[in-house]
Amino acid sequence: MSLQVFKALGQSLATLSLVIACGSSFAATSPSAAAQPVTNRAESNVTATGGVTLPAVKPVVACSTLTQADLSSIGGAGSRVTSAKEVKQNGASFCQIEGQLKPTIGFKVLLPADSWVQRYMQIGCGGLCGNIGLQIGAAAGCTPLNANGFAIAATDMGHTMQEADFGKNPQKRVDFAYRSQHLTALVAKQLIATYYGQQPRYSYFNGCSDGGREALMEAQRYPHDFNGVIAGAAAMNFQVQNAVYHAWQALSNTGPDGKAVIVASRLPLIHQAVLAQCDAQDGQRDGLISDPQSCHFDPQVLSCKAGSTDTKNCLSAAEVTTLKKLYDGPRDPDTGEKLTISGPMPGSELAWAGVFVPEKADDGIFSQTIAISSLKYLNYVKNPAKDFTLKDVRFTKAAFAELAKLHPLYDATNPDLKAFNEAGGKLIIWHGWADPHISPLNSVAYHQAVGSVMGAATRDKFERLYLVPGMHHCSGGEGPSQLDLLSPMMNWVEKSQAPDAIVTYQAAQQASTGFGQPTGGKDLPKGMPPKGMKPIDQGLQLETLAPNAASRPVYPYPQYAVYSGKGDVNAASSYVHQRLKTVPESYQWLGQDFYKPYTFMN
Repeated sequence: MSLQVFKALGQSLATLSLVIACGSSFAATSPSAAAQPVTNRAESNVTATGGVTLPAVKPVVACSTLTQADLSSIGGAGSRVTSAKEVKQNGASFCQIEGQLKPTIGFKVLLPADSWVQRYMQIGCGGLCGNIGLQIGAAAGCTPLNANGFAIAATDMGHTMQEADFGKNPQKRVDFAYRSQHLTALVAKQLIATYYGQQPRYSYFNGCSDGGREALMEAQRYPHDFNGVIAGAAAMNFQVQNAVYHAWQALSNTGPDGKAVIVASRLPLIHQAVLAQCDAQDGQRDGLISDPQSCHFDPQVLSCKAGSTDTKNCLSAAEVTTLKKLYDGPRDPDTGEKLTISGPMPGSELAWAGVFVPEKADDGIFSQTIAISSLKYLNYVKNPAKDFTLKDVRFTKAAFAELAKLHPLYDATNPDLKAFNEAGGKLIIWHGWADPHISPLNSVAYHQAVGSVMGAATRDKFERLYLVPGMHHCSGGEGPSQLDLLSPMMNWVEKSQAPDAIVTYQAAQQASTGFGQPTGGKDLPKGMPPKGMKPIDQGLQLETLAPNAASRPVYPYPQYAVYSGKGDVNAASSYVHQRLKTVPESYQWLGQDFYKPYTFMN
């Protein structure tokens, strides 16, 4: 989309040296450091690389010999490689290894035959997983990745997508919670060592949505598995995310007749009203809300006048009431305490379609599907009755306490990252401000909690948080949403160059990747997966940047990008950073203690 200026803001600039990576970034010693305007790589066609230069290592054994690998010490008796064969992916030859760890953890590993430069990356899985996906995000245009320099692996988390009731099996709960990703890391490194005769020099984890939860779980439970962890839109509050947030969104948008109150055709009207109130708060009318916590939108402004018969440009009383519920989230009816950290942010309205707002009033929605699957088989110590429905959900403090019992198993909100830091690990957390699935305030709260427990100065030595205006869930949106966090992570891990500004680019398609997205499955409602998303099981899939794409920088929280008043509004070099106007010290809700150190459940 074209980004046009309504009003410009000026800001003085401080000098900082530019570090060129696959996706342009600045190096800085702390998130609060000042920065120069960012070079727009998409327009200048700069080609560069992230991390140190490492020589390619050739295989020392034939691919087929990996079928003989003994995996019993990792996955238990019966764990094995089921196939190992040469395949073509991304224009190059790979040794593709598939196998299973007991009881039913499936994995796939891709080992470059000619171009491995001693790096390993593991890809997280979105939704409730159940498939092995090799769709990679947050690495758009990354040269070492595009040159097939990484060994890559992924897992199905111990079940298939057809097993909606996999949570009935206690072991599969554990495998989904944390075990699958850890064991896959161990297996992949063993296979790498056998194939190349050496371990990877550097290991990275990259995931979004539940994959973001998996990323944080690795840093928290297994601090030595990866040198760098990239966690996008993390479903870190798993117990609340599906059982409370999605359940509330689905029920709130259901009328007495069982049909949706608000349908997708009403979302542009709501979104435009939000923009009318808050778009210019950052000094620029560009269709994006850059500081949504400073936007206090009142749905009442859209209320139809009494006696009005033309409701095309206004909302009925039922729609207004529903809209307020969607934004606010559930509260205990007696105490008024919030049961979620927040509802969706103002500015995210166009992303609600298909999630908790259907195209037609009687269409299915994702929120209902994911909530009931999770509630029936995963969220409770003892599963509810077979005829359990969303109508049985109670949004009370007592009901919340029942969900909290499995918080130490599924959730990845432990802010004590001392072991990860001492191991030299680096963590980048990122989230779209317009994410309709998972509130970005979850990521903000975790960032704050790590600082509270470890000290902000210590946190800033190994962790960064980036929030992307207009970005939907893991990809797409109204604003520039493609980004490369892998290259800055490589520079941080391998060169000790901490990242500052990251350049984001306008995607050629609204859904350019399935990275982190729920893709397929027999129970997904009409309209899922989102239009334009590639189907699963298509092999290795990398993002590409559109030529001359509009670009903007994003800065480490709590800084954000504002137009400098000079230059092209579609070029990242025309923006500078400024502190967000609203930076809460904490968020008051029933789960705020989840962000304190706790003992994991195994």
